[in-house]
Amino acid sequence: MEEDDVYTKDGTVDYLGNPANKKRTGTWRACPFILGNECCERLAYYGMSTNLVLYFKERLHQHSATASKNVSNWSGTCYITPLIGAFLADSYLGRYWTIACFSIIYVLGMTLLTLSASVSGIKPTCHGHGDENCHATTLESTVCFIALYLIALGTGGIKPCVSSYGADQFDDADPVEKEHKSSFFNWFYFSINIGALIASSLLVWIQDNVGWGWGFGIPAVAMAIAVASFFSGSRLYRNQKPGGSALTRIIQVIVASMRKYNVKVPNDKSQLYEIADTESVIEGSRKLDHTDELRFFDKAAVVGQLDNLKESVNPWRLCTVTQVEELKSILRLLPIWATGIVFATVYGQMSTLFVLQGQTMDTRVGNSSFKIPPASLSIFDTLSVIFWVPVYDRFIVPVARKFTGHKNGLTQVQRMGIGLFISIFSMVAAAILEVVRLRMVRRHNYYNLDEVPMTIFWQVPQYFLIGCAEVFTFIGQLEFFYEQAPDAMRSLCSALSLLTVALGQYLSSLLVTIVTRISTRNGSLGWIPDNLNYGHVDYFFWLLTVLSVLNLIIYLVVAQFYTYKRAVGTLR
Repeated sequence: MEEDDVYTKDGTVDYLGNPANKKRTGTWRACPFILGNECCERLAYYGMSTNLVLYFKERLHQHSATASKNVSNWSGTCYITPLIGAFLADSYLGRYWTIACFSIIYVLGMTLLTLSASVSGIKPTCHGHGDENCHATTLESTVCFIALYLIALGTGGIKPCVSSYGADQFDDADPVEKEHKSSFFNWFYFSINIGALIASSLLVWIQDNVGWGWGFGIPAVAMAIAVASFFSGSRLYRNQKPGGSALTRIIQVIVASMRKYNVKVPNDKSQLYEIADTESVIEGSRKLDHTDELRFFDKAAVVGQLDNLKESVNPWRLCTVTQVEELKSILRLLPIWATGIVFATVYGQMSTLFVLQGQTMDTRVGNSSFKIPPASLSIFDTLSVIFWVPVYDRFIVPVARKFTGHKNGLTQVQRMGIGLFISIFSMVAAAILEVVRLRMVRRHNYYNLDEVPMTIFWQVPQYFLIGCAEVFTFIGQLEFFYEQAPDAMRSLCSALSLLTVALGQYLSSLLVTIVTRISTRNGSLGWIPDNLNYGHVDYFFWLLTVLSVLNLIIYLVVAQFYTYKRAVGTLR
């Protein structure tokens, strides 16, 4: 084997800082440790979050709308903090050390949450429906929320880095390894849902039937195992060097463009400033070819009279084409990125209104006395993902490839669009189910019945459809934002994809607030009262259906005009 074929060509290094050896590092030999870490971390996260709305409602004794909003706000924060982790990973620490440091914060948060549900004095003393006059103390609520937001901070350093870190194990310059990268994203999401499967079945049952201390303690142990799994593979990992502050580079382009507001951009792109070397000046990044969109920012690369190329160039006056194209790449992503917000709002209903809807239904399994916790119905979302990932990877891709000629069967943009389409039917299924349930309530005067004699398993279609939509949209987003991100901004762009989930949760919270305020005028109980038998959750689901249809139309328009990134040269 030639020496050039021994080492990766994408700029990655091993744990000692030496060029990464292809035969000893990366690819599927390193991925089991990353996938194991993700599986255990997601088991911990979903084991704690899946049933959280009922913990707020029954143990902290919050109203349905309040509990739903608190879960949405916390979940949203879990998907905003990745911006912090991504900035540190891309700019200074690198993905490995960012994951390592924030994992410690995560474990501390999980430990404190376990203590808050177990130790007298900070453990809530309310016990569900029978304690109408019971309210959690300020101390009990404060400790609980401190723990939850420590977890939100910890997960912020892991979420944006771990999928990108796994993809870093495959050399973009090697055609064989690059082909495996697309498959990695499918199996990465598969591992997430293996963890979620255990969480939504076993752990939710433990929380409902054994106790919240054990129900939160087991996820804390799972998180500790996740950290151990990650560190175990350290010698096998390939690491991308941090490229310096991405935010600074973006601001430099904006400032330089504004300073040259009156400068005309030449028609000949070769007159724009770029270093002659095949390597980019940005650590861990390839050079980017010039594109014709957003030409205003090309002004930053126009060489002016005050720019002395023989001396050190002032980056606040003159930027390279690659630096300008970094900003353009981010801006081009934003319209498609924005359409993920409504999808995330739909996805977020699984941990809020789907659970509250299920709580009003017959939770018995068949004719037995065993009752399934309402939050455990999310197991069918997980099973759907586990079913569809291998089907997509092994069957849909080869069949689609014959028709489209695309190496991945479908483009990432096509894949995400299919997921948005499927998600509409999930909301339709949830709305129709609630219409049927409320008709039964009114026909038989079941208003004050805790569980309407209608099996909870009628919720399976709405969960299964969301799982199918996830395989197309969320996995498509993971791959799309990694591939289309500038090399030195991949964690940041992964964080942007996660930010749609945060904004989706906040949008859900905002919609609940607006709907509650409007629908409770004149003393009405509103769409989402504490007793859903008096409410109209179906109206809320129909509202999300309409928003999803409008969102899909917008997506189809913006997807038509998307320009793909064009990387040239080699990595530094």
